[in-house]
Amino acid sequence: MTAADRAARTAAADALCAKAYDDAGGPDTGAALVAVGGYGRGDMAPFSDLDLVLVSDEGVAEAHGIEWAELTGRVWYPLWDTGVKLDHSVRPLPEMLTAAEGDVRVGAGLLDVRHVAGDFNLTLRLRTTILAQWRRQARERLPELREMVRTRHQRVGELAHLSMPDLKEAEGGLRDATVLKGLTATWLVDVPAADLERCRTQLLDVRDVLHEAAGRATDRIAPEHWEALAAGLGLSDEGAAQRHVRELGRRVTHLSRLAWRRADDAVRRAPAARPRRPELERVAPGVALSKGEVVLEASARPADDPVLLLRAAAEAAVRDAVLAPPTAARLVRECAPLPEPWPDEARQQMVRLLAAGRGLLGVWETLEETGALARILPEWERIRLLPHASAIHRFTVDRHVVETCVEASALIRDVARPDVLVVAALLHDIGKGGLTEHSVAGEPIARAIAERMGFAPDEVDLIAQLVRRHLLLADLATTRDPDDPATIDALTEHVRTPEALALLTALTEADAKAASPKAWTSWRAGLVLDLSRRVRSSLERGTVPPAFRVEEIAVPEAARADGTSIAVEPVEDGARVTVVAPDRVGLLADVAATLALRRVPVRAARVWSQGDLGVSVWDVADEYLDAGALRHQLDAITARRVDPAARLAPRPAAEGELAPTVVVRPEASDHATVVEVRAADRIGVVYQVSAALAALDMTVRSAHVSTLGPQAVDVFYVQEASAGALSDTRAAEAAHGVRAAITGS
Repeated sequence: MTAADRAARTAAADALCAKAYDDAGGPDTGAALVAVGGYGRGDMAPFSDLDLVLVSDEGVAEAHGIEWAELTGRVWYPLWDTGVKLDHSVRPLPEMLTAAEGDVRVGAGLLDVRHVAGDFNLTLRLRTTILAQWRRQARERLPELREMVRTRHQRVGELAHLSMPDLKEAEGGLRDATVLKGLTATWLVDVPAADLERCRTQLLDVRDVLHEAAGRATDRIAPEHWEALAAGLGLSDEGAAQRHVRELGRRVTHLSRLAWRRADDAVRRAPAARPRRPELERVAPGVALSKGEVVLEASARPADDPVLLLRAAAEAAVRDAVLAPPTAARLVRECAPLPEPWPDEARQQMVRLLAAGRGLLGVWETLEETGALARILPEWERIRLLPHASAIHRFTVDRHVVETCVEASALIRDVARPDVLVVAALLHDIGKGGLTEHSVAGEPIARAIAERMGFAPDEVDLIAQLVRRHLLLADLATTRDPDDPATIDALTEHVRTPEALALLTALTEADAKAASPKAWTSWRAGLVLDLSRRVRSSLERGTVPPAFRVEEIAVPEAARADGTSIAVEPVEDGARVTVVAPDRVGLLADVAATLALRRVPVRAARVWSQGDLGVSVWDVADEYLDAGALRHQLDAITARRVDPAARLAPRPAAEGELAPTVVVRPEASDHATVVEVRAADRIGVVYQVSAALAALDMTVRSAHVSTLGPQAVDVFYVQEASAGALSDTRAAEAAHGVRAAITGS
């Protein structure tokens, strides 16, 4: 859309630079002004820099009687005076060639060198020599370039999944498109040039519109830019703009991964003296392996073999090989449609594909990019490139689902039905994208898909049940008291066999690990696995063992001596703080205030009574805590020398921030009143809630604090100080008091 504007900006910049060179008296031979980087490629955005190098032959200054410092000043200063942003350097030709030979980053950057002014033959020599060096050294240099690319991807993330996509540096962005052109220039691998250029040009269009919308040079799309991007790109709305950008990123990512797989293979193989016919290794009926790619045998007949597409995909994934895109595209065109229900082999090959581990990712991308996925799973379109509403998720919904399958593949030894597990992993979020809660919406969709795949009726019921209840175990484990019989009952009401429980446990773990590391910490894993263990015992033997607490401790000597003990234990990325003190109304508020006043971010916490003592264990994101300083702070608060109320008063909600919710859940416990608080994660929330309850003379029997992304979920089991659950009136009073405390109303 904006290619003509880029060409006009480049032509104007060329004219400006050529005039500056000529006006400065730059020589016509032996020296040249060349453009590199984005300017060299002609990719000028509205606020792009000009990347220029003044290159010369050795001895040219003496031959022409030129003082280089004076000449360069006469070239650069007029350009600066026009207000353009200039990135410039002066280099002799031998120095440039040496730098390109010794630094892969410099060598790759100079592939885009373009003549602007001066000696054209010098520019031509520079280009041809750089390109010859690049091709000659490709086998030795590509591993270094590969590592640079991999490091950048790990640091920045993937364009298709970032909440604030970086059009240049992210995986699948403009930098990768440039690297792919460099790979093509080695002659070791081929990349679909027209497809790559289409994606690159459209990403440049997006960047041009982004610059205009932001009024400055930027490659990162902030949430407020989507509306302007949609208008500038002629798209219907913000959602269409997001989808457009993410599709481009995904396509470039796919091309990049295929190219690098082929480049790695080319580097490993010794150069052949002469071209040889490809060697085919038969790996399954109709399927062969050639140079690390799964292709079809010459005898394959796709029209007569409806399972051939799934068979080829499964073989590629299991072997962590490339499913050759031309092969996948041919199968889409020629393969007979699968009958419904699927034959047994089709279902088995689908399970093999989903359980293949990391090999699934690349194959699934190829199935999606070639349209094969629409034949196998037409329902996929409803979640394709769908952003997650929760900030804790690092991927879009479709990629999260595939990552869940990868995580589930490592857990298939823990369940009796691995086929049910991986299919449930594939379908657990299939209901997202609508107004109905996604597990409710997903159940009938998953049921229909499982029936189409040919699962038996009881297996279909199990898959549908796992999709419907895939959040239940984690929700109960992290927000309910494990000692309360109602917690066990809430799970066994829906999960009634050990087999279903094992599958739900594995799916819960895979789902959390695929979301982000924050969703499956050692703390959360311990809660989930402990509840699963106790429910399994209830299902198998009808008895419930006592809750296992990793934090359960013998009373420390310090607590026996003067009543209070604080211990700090280093853990990964933070610390675990254990506080033991005589139990009383307001103890939790005082401990929470101690941490809040020291600005300690709380990731999770558990609170309970142990005899006449109150025990609390806090996982915090501060690895430099001092137990003595915490004890001093707690003593000051307990003695009322420090009043935390004013310093921890609730702040007004930020613009766009969701209002906190306070809900009483009478069904959650028979022995206490459960108050659930969901609010923005900020310092002081636990103090505000527990102080409000203490002011009402209510005691917290146990509490469960979790932080997921920007949201805190705090659950308090509340009783009257004289013991017993709250009456309806008192429960309403508690909810009102807590709501007022955290909102300041």
